[in-house]
Amino acid sequence: MVLIPGYREDAVIIDVAKEALRQDYGTENYDVVIIADGFMPETIEKLKKINVRVVEVKLKYSTKSRALNAALAQTEDIYDVAVVLDADNIMAKDFLTRINTAFCNGYLAVQGHRVAKNLNTPFAILDAVSEEMNNHIFRKGHRVLRLSSALIGSAMAFDYRYFKKMMKEVEVVGGFDKELEIRLLQKGHKIEYLPDAYVYDEKVPNAKVFTKQRRRWLSAQVHYFGKSFVPALRDLFLKGNIDFFNKALQFILLPRIMLISVLFLLSVIYFFAAPLSSFYMALGLFIMGLLVFILSIPRYFYNFRTLWAITRLPVGIVMMFASLLNLKESNKEFLHTKHTYNAFQIKHPYFYPKNKKK
Repeated sequence: MVLIPGYREDAVIIDVAKEALRQDYGTENYDVVIIADGFMPETIEKLKKINVRVVEVKLKYSTKSRALNAALAQTEDIYDVAVVLDADNIMAKDFLTRINTAFCNGYLAVQGHRVAKNLNTPFAILDAVSEEMNNHIFRKGHRVLRLSSALIGSAMAFDYRYFKKMMKEVEVVGGFDKELEIRLLQKGHKIEYLPDAYVYDEKVPNAKVFTKQRRRWLSAQVHYFGKSFVPALRDLFLKGNIDFFNKALQFILLPRIMLISVLFLLSVIYFFAAPLSSFYMALGLFIMGLLVFILSIPRYFYNFRTLWAITRLPVGIVMMFASLLNLKESNKEFLHTKHTYNAFQIKHPYFYPKNKKK
């Protein structure tokens, strides 16, 4: 079953629903469930004419976890796997086939490879680069080290019955994927990552949305660090649960933009106001961090468009630090990111990975 929750996503949901039915897995083997929260009546009518199931929800306080639970409560236990997408996500044609193979190998939770479907603005490019760095470090890199992949909120799949049972206990405003990670890792389950199972995701168009999104993520990280660190430390010593402890430590990591900015600022300060040994240490950390991030960027981003996007980075840095002033409230309110980019607008050659030259 493919679950697609959406809040007022009338602009993209019809196209997304149609694309979801174009899998090479065979439509007789899966159902697409659109969870419609705040959709216009005409959108609902159009969806009902497509071969998808529509679950209308009217929530006083809209969150992804509440929408999913409302849909799961109306669903029979006839499915093996639950796939969760965002309302703007488009699956590559072989996505479900690859997911099915992973579950046949015994995994309980699987994260697909989410990539950008639009590179039309500087901040969309920066957002896409950031996500691919996360994919390389916290997903592919973790699996190489036999640690669990990080979840990302969509393009992920779970054993259906386990997911339904787990979701009944999940009631969060932001960062529901982090809640799922904590619960899975605390019980010793591995989260698999499939680098060739692509899902295309709309990236943010401007600095304002970029900052709002990061502020929401950072707020969720702070919340879940406070919630998970002590239990993770206890499980590390009592059960040897390295996965859970590693995840708890990840929650205190600064966003890369802020981390590099802080290290650069420290290098400058130490150059003028500290012993040379301190300056060299700060400079070494800055260079090391920069190299790690550069090496984690896919080669297809090494072009003039990315350089053009980097010129807008200072704006994002300033707004990121300014957003810390009201960080506390971000995890208490639902912050919706509006989507407008449709499937037919995808033109970048990377979106057809099978056609790339080896």
